[in-house]
Amino acid sequence: MTLQGKQILLGISGGIAAYKAAELTRLLTKAGASVRVCMTAGACEFITPLTLQALSGHPVHTTLLDPAAEAGMGHIELARWAEHILIAPATADLIARLVAGMADDLLSTLCLASAAPVSIAPAMNQQMWKHPATQQNIQTLQQRGVQILGPDQGAQACGDIGPGRMLEPAALLQAMLDFYQPKDLPLAGCKVLVTAGPTREPIDPVRFITNRSSGKMGYAVAEAARDLGAEVTLVSGPVHLAVPKNIYCVSVETAQQMLEACQVAVQDADIFIATAAVADYTPAAVASQKIKKSANDLSLALTKTTDILATLSLANPKLFSVGFAAETNDVLTYARSKLERKGLQMVAANLVGEGKAFDQATNALEVVWQGGSTSLPEMDKKQLAHELMQLISARYHIWKLQDGTH
Repeated sequence: MTLQGKQILLGISGGIAAYKAAELTRLLTKAGASVRVCMTAGACEFITPLTLQALSGHPVHTTLLDPAAEAGMGHIELARWAEHILIAPATADLIARLVAGMADDLLSTLCLASAAPVSIAPAMNQQMWKHPATQQNIQTLQQRGVQILGPDQGAQACGDIGPGRMLEPAALLQAMLDFYQPKDLPLAGCKVLVTAGPTREPIDPVRFITNRSSGKMGYAVAEAARDLGAEVTLVSGPVHLAVPKNIYCVSVETAQQMLEACQVAVQDADIFIATAAVADYTPAAVASQKIKKSANDLSLALTKTTDILATLSLANPKLFSVGFAAETNDVLTYARSKLERKGLQMVAANLVGEGKAFDQATNALEVVWQGGSTSLPEMDKKQLAHELMQLISARYHIWKLQDGTH
């Protein structure tokens, strides 16, 4: 697969990751793309336009009001030329300006003036990435159809460790290749919401209630949905897993936070797959200071958490909802009951207990739906996830055909 003949406008904003744009330009052109580069003033402080000109083979655009170019409305011509706009790195500032629809420099103007699809690779300090303003801006851009690539996590130039690193050029090239792959995949055009991992319900500042879920199955399901062509949003509890490439991940801790994140993400979802092991109960009151050990027993008052799966499936009848059931006995009986009670289209149930499912490399599933069921034998979780997603995809398309309202 190549990008032969694709006209890609590479936008570079002012972050330290701008130096990676040189390798990205080389890889895009090697893949056959025709690349034009637009740099903000900040980007020019990190890497020179001459470098990008040499690698792309074309003059680099840096100024909105360039008298030579503007004689022929150069910025409009460049916007019309672009078949795809890729911004890497995309700083927090640039992201905010795109959300606001500003056109105060050439790059932001091109994004407004072009009908081409836009992909951005965020790159910033981990705290800036986690800030609610940035997260809201990212969600807004996604709702407008902008593809978010990354970010990655790890050591940052500022010395911090966490999410915010720009994806490596090779990963961005792969994202472009994936974007232009044939759209005959069974879930192409579908938006899939997946929950994964455990939740943590705080008792005091240092203690919490949780469970043994590792998130491995949920992450594997998210990857399998992506591989079938879906656009995937992953809402994840605390896990020790890397976010899969080309998947937008929202990290949460508590059941309430997972509910709120899902209520936002489900608004334009076609399929909802709830693999997360959400706490059924949460402490009625959270101590503001660490509870000291004493000679007396400790009693906790617990209240029920909101059932995320039932709440979202019943409130969204056009949503194809798939539940997971982790049981220690009578797996099929409980799976059928969950299917009916929560208004679901499918339930994937597995036996848990000693050496089963939780934090293991393998799993097995009993999958039920109205009028049918099948067994998926024990296998590697990634392979099992692909088998399950093939089944979900098939049932989803049958479900749509059976009811013309979907």
